[in-house]
Amino acid sequence: MTTARSEDRDGGVRLLTLDRPPANAINAELMNDLGDALDAARDDDNVRAVVLTGAGKFFCGGLDLRLTTNAADLGALLLASGRDAWMSLLTFPKPTVAMLSGHAIAGGVVMLLACDYRLGVEGDYKVGLNEVAIGAAFPKIAFEIVRLRLTHQEASELLLGARVYPASEAVRLGVVDELLPVDGFEETVVRRAAKLGTHPKGAYAHTKAALVQDTVDRVVAQTREEAKSGAAVWMEPESLAARMAQAKAIGKG
Repeated sequence: MTTARSEDRDGGVRLLTLDRPPANAINAELMNDLGDALDAARDDDNVRAVVLTGAGKFFCGGLDLRLTTNAADLGALLLASGRDAWMSLLTFPKPTVAMLSGHAIAGGVVMLLACDYRLGVEGDYKVGLNEVAIGAAFPKIAFEIVRLRLTHQEASELLLGARVYPASEAVRLGVVDELLPVDGFEETVVRRAAKLGTHPKGAYAHTKAALVQDTVDRVVAQTREEAKSGAAVWMEPESLAARMAQAKAIGKG
């Protein structure tokens, strides 16, 4: 069973739902499934736009931290399937709209930012890029997506402060473009995605590719040694201790 479900809606909109309970945490399976779903949507002429969301209380809780005690597993994810899926989402030639109605933490925020347009619902959930607080180095693709979408001030507050914020702060931080009322939220997101999908697809794809090209070039230019150096930060004793402390805190909560 796939962890990235697909459902077609009116107006040529394909809804992709991350579905890996309980937190839609990132692992190789989820990223491979997302990549496959994006490939299918890209190649289907009936699909004019994609909406990305998460099932349950999470949009995406970030990287599955159970992977971060094994350097080989972590390195494989950061260097292969994870990077490919994020790149596919960032460069997807059709409109992509993120529909945020649950927690988006760490890599979950990166996934949001990889979309062209981001709409959140008013509600009691959290957003944040807390990697530094848990001893994590940003993969190159994740860092470049953040740098593309956010101002330097927004990125510095989120990355270096490493806090988790209430959803009410998401617009100020640049994580979403708008927060909308609960009533009719999904219908509004799908309608706006369908509107974007009415643009001539060649013009949209060409313009989008130009907008993200510098980001793509920087990601592609990363060497394997640079990637391994970043992954090694995750394995430092202080980093491992920070994640262990967080896991204990979550267990007590």
